[in-house]
Amino acid sequence: MMMMKELNHPQFLIPIPPLPSTVSPDSILQIFLRQRWFPSNTPEEQLKNSRNHRCHKINQQQQQRNIMSCDIGLYGLAVMGQNFALNMASHGFKVCVANRSPAKVDLTVQRAKDEGDLPIVGTKSPEEFVAQLSKPRKIIILVMAGKPVDQTIATLSQYLEEGDVIIDGGNEWYQNTLRRAKELEAKGIHFVGMGISGGEEGARNGPSLMPGGPKEAYDMIEPIITKCAAQVNDGACTGYVGPVGAGNYVKMVHNGIEYGDMQLIGEVYDIMKHVLKLSNEEMANIFSEWNSTELQSYLIEITSTILGKKDEFVEGGYVVDYILDKTGMKGTGRWTIQEAAERSVAAPLMAASLDARYISARKDERIKASEILKGPEVTSAEIPVHKMQMLDDLKAALYAAKVCSYAQGLGIIKSCSEDMDWGINLSDCARMWKGGCIIRAALLQKIQDALARDKNLPNLILDPVVASELNDRTAAWRRVVVVAVGYGISTPALCGALNYFDSYRRKSLPANLTQAQRDFFGGHTYERTDREGVFHTAWTDAHKSIGDINERTAGEV
Repeated sequence: MMMMKELNHPQFLIPIPPLPSTVSPDSILQIFLRQRWFPSNTPEEQLKNSRNHRCHKINQQQQQRNIMSCDIGLYGLAVMGQNFALNMASHGFKVCVANRSPAKVDLTVQRAKDEGDLPIVGTKSPEEFVAQLSKPRKIIILVMAGKPVDQTIATLSQYLEEGDVIIDGGNEWYQNTLRRAKELEAKGIHFVGMGISGGEEGARNGPSLMPGGPKEAYDMIEPIITKCAAQVNDGACTGYVGPVGAGNYVKMVHNGIEYGDMQLIGEVYDIMKHVLKLSNEEMANIFSEWNSTELQSYLIEITSTILGKKDEFVEGGYVVDYILDKTGMKGTGRWTIQEAAERSVAAPLMAASLDARYISARKDERIKASEILKGPEVTSAEIPVHKMQMLDDLKAALYAAKVCSYAQGLGIIKSCSEDMDWGINLSDCARMWKGGCIIRAALLQKIQDALARDKNLPNLILDPVVASELNDRTAAWRRVVVVAVGYGISTPALCGALNYFDSYRRKSLPANLTQAQRDFFGGHTYERTDREGVFHTAWTDAHKSIGDINERTAGEV
């Protein structure tokens, strides 16, 4: 007797055609035995079965290709995620989207349809999401920084394979990126931290993209991000920033510069309003005019729009006048200042802008303080201010301070790049920031050129062209600060930038006295200007020998 397992032989696997319901059980058994035990051997039937088999196989392969047909995936569909998915789809890439909340998937798919039948595929589960992607898979995640990123990576990575790429596009602390890359490396999965700047509008129409990760992974995503980034006179506002962590770091410092730029504009607005007594409409017009000069930038442009926006609730009022003066923040500015301290890089302007946000948040305390603490009560007769002269001075001061803001930020990037051996090209950073991002400005072309002229430039403000522009504006800068102090208008960023400039340009600083104090109370020693070596002084009779002088300098940073 034939063993049952032999029934699995291919010659017995001839499909049984559907049978009418009227066929008796005995007839069914006879048909079964005839087709299973005595397979058809006629040439016509063999040819038919062979064709059916080939068609079935082709259909299976086509279905598999349809499942794995998306060029890239995007997980996380808040507005930034939706807009960036639509951006990629607008450039001809087939994008698969997913989100923890299915409703946002439906919304994104509908937006894709409404905006021109864009090639976006919606999925409702992580497994289905990954299955839609062509290999090697490329997935951008745009979720809240911190634990949500870890949770998303854990969910998706269980369906990924060696050689796939995960790109985190959020504002993430670069040390977290380094940790995640190491964890995924053990699975053979590439990890890229990519800073995205430009807000919701930039994400849709072309942002600045700052990717950092394995070069192999960058090469896989480069065709997509190059097309989707903002485009300027010399190409796309993106490029290979450096190894893992470099992209997040550059984006972090970008945000620190952004903090400083916004604070500078706010201080200029404050002087216009409370010293020059300008109306909102006048200020809006001035910022609009400035936007066609060397101050041209995204932030100057939107400032003009904001100042001119009429309020919908108060007749004749302006929206900006009814906004509570408390500035929020997400943390990237704080990280920048922490890193400046870690790298021993002076960043007084950015630190001042961060402090200004902290103080603004203490609204209730400020209200009480306004009733107790007194400012100067001056008149225009005591401190005369000529309107047109002051506007010219404000314009010059704002430009000079902005240059110092970029100098401080680029100094932080330079220091970290050297410490981490990242090899970041600072001129490329300026190029990537020229379009799409929040700090895009005409000034960045000059910065890009300066850093390209001398790749070993210690500080941006030492470039001859940049230094000349600063020197031409310092008198106006000082006049602005003097007027602001006289009228009791706080200008921590303008003053911080000027103090940075004055400290950096001076050959001698009072640090000799500070170091003498350290040696007095702590035996920290000092160096001399007239001879080599390390020294300690017994400043009073109470001071004793400190032993080996060289040991006293251990632990200096």
